Amino acid sequence: MPIRVGVQVQPQHTSFQQMREAWMAAEELGVDTIFTWDHFYPLYGEPDGTHYECLTSLASMAEVTSRAQIGALVTCNSYRNPELLAHAHTTIDHISGGRVILGIGAGWFERDYDEYGYEFGTAPERLRALARDLPRIRTRLDRLNPAPVGPMPILIGGSGPKVTLRLVAEHAQMWHGFGDVDDYRAKSEILAEHCAAVGRDPSEIEHTRGVMRGLLDHADGLHEAGVSHFILGIGGAPGGYDLEPLRELVAWRDRMNA
Repeated sequence: MPIRVGVQVQPQHTSFQQMREAWMAAEELGVDTIFTWDHFYPLYGEPDGTHYECLTSLASMAEVTSRAQIGALVTCNSYRNPELLAHAHTTIDHISGGRVILGIGAGWFERDYDEYGYEFGTAPERLRALARDLPRIRTRLDRLNPAPVGPMPILIGGSGPKVTLRLVAEHAQMWHGFGDVDDYRAKSEILAEHCAAVGRDPSEIEHTRGVMRGLLDHADGLHEAGVSHFILGIGGAPGGYDLEPLRELVAWRDRMNA
């Protein structure tokens, strides 16, 4: 499987115009995917700094890009009715011409829950909710008129060996995992076991992983461990986004795929 690279343009500590310019510049550099995230407050830096909502940002991203797949890394299952989440992604898929990835996870950032009135509960409760809602999302996608334009792969973020990886095997076309090389390899093996249990070929699931600038040195090892899609996170700043590490990652991809 050819190596793909993406970027998560983190929607914080910047202006919307600078974020929009970063999406367009990333596509010009040749990335395969562009992501945002689904939070209501910054995850680091000034906790009350500027921050933008996920789905409305994705709709704008769909309008100003034309080639790269787009999505959230990842939407929080707790924040929206699953049928609404499916319908919103399908509408954005039509705006984009069929380039949307439906990324989803169980949720973890407690401040989002507390400030916006969602019940945080426990991690097992949030995972049970995700297991309940994924079939609802898939059913709604099958019922929508119009249907999605593109294949709209489901990407599940998380590495929990018992529940999350089982859900990946059951529902996802993409898996966003975490950990060092040895941990990633071990989780990939567990995912393959879950796939065997549900009758899926594990090669049907694209393996993605987030990287930061300092982790680019480990890209070769992660690729050997099974990662085929590397997604670089870049944070906002008053002066915009620094895309230099993204250029390095794109150049590495092109060398590896040559």
